[in-house]
Amino acid sequence: MSNSSSIRHFLLLALADTRQLQLLHFCLLLGISLAALLGNGLIISAVACGHHLHTPMFFFLLNLALSDLGSICTTVPKAMHNSLWDTSTISYSACAAQVFFFMFFISPEVSLLTIMCYDCYVSICKPLHYGTLLGSRACAHMAAAAWASACLNALLHTANTFSLPLCHGNALGQFFCEIPEILKLSCSHSKLRELGLIVVGASLGLGCFVFMVFSYVQIFRAVLRIPSEQGQHKAFSTCLPHMAVVSLFISTAVFAYLKPLSISFPSLDLAVSVLYTVVPPALNPLIYSLRNQELKAALRRMMTG
Repeated sequence: MSNSSSIRHFLLLALADTRQLQLLHFCLLLGISLAALLGNGLIISAVACGHHLHTPMFFFLLNLALSDLGSICTTVPKAMHNSLWDTSTISYSACAAQVFFFMFFISPEVSLLTIMCYDCYVSICKPLHYGTLLGSRACAHMAAAAWASACLNALLHTANTFSLPLCHGNALGQFFCEIPEILKLSCSHSKLRELGLIVVGASLGLGCFVFMVFSYVQIFRAVLRIPSEQGQHKAFSTCLPHMAVVSLFISTAVFAYLKPLSISFPSLDLAVSVLYTVVPPALNPLIYSLRNQELKAALRRMMTG
């Protein structure tokens, strides 16, 4: 038996047992990380430098890129370090910091995706009210609310999780410090408080998903009335991949945090965590940049000086 005061470090889950597979996982994580850093970094640079991109859609896209960059830089580097140097330890303070920053950067993801969906809905279904509903002040307030709520959410989760006594060792069944894995080590009934916060957060995420589904139904109804098949194809090719990534992110995140212990397996938990922590930051730039002519033109101008 041990408690949190005697724990100096945690043991993270090794991605592979053999040295060759560890190096392979390192290379895969490195490639995905570089793709995410490059894609999101280009989006941030293009939107920040291109004055003609200072519109609500690109403003929220910039915030989404910051969220993606922060989330993948919080979890993946430590996993890469452990795979490269064949270690699995993370200090207690580093684990607490990882939980805080991961929750801080992952929390605005759903809010920003919902706001971007609302922006799409207003631009297609209520174009005459676009300037009123999504003015510069309204956009600033929505972005500030997303980041402020993320900071509060991160503080609550971190404080609740690391105030629990831990009496089931220090081995985490995940490649980063994930809250459900830390709760498994606790022997206190106080963890119900943290589980309550998780349920509330998951409910809000599902509520955002329902709102996005409703918005896309209205968008598709409006798009189908467009006489041009090219216009319909452009709208569907943008909305459907966005909806697919949103569905993947929300479903895997909710499953990771609310799944019963009876269906908890290391391989399944690892796959689910990768799907909501690593895949969206790498896919979002592809969906929002390669399918947007304005952004591609801004990137070309920026690269050619």
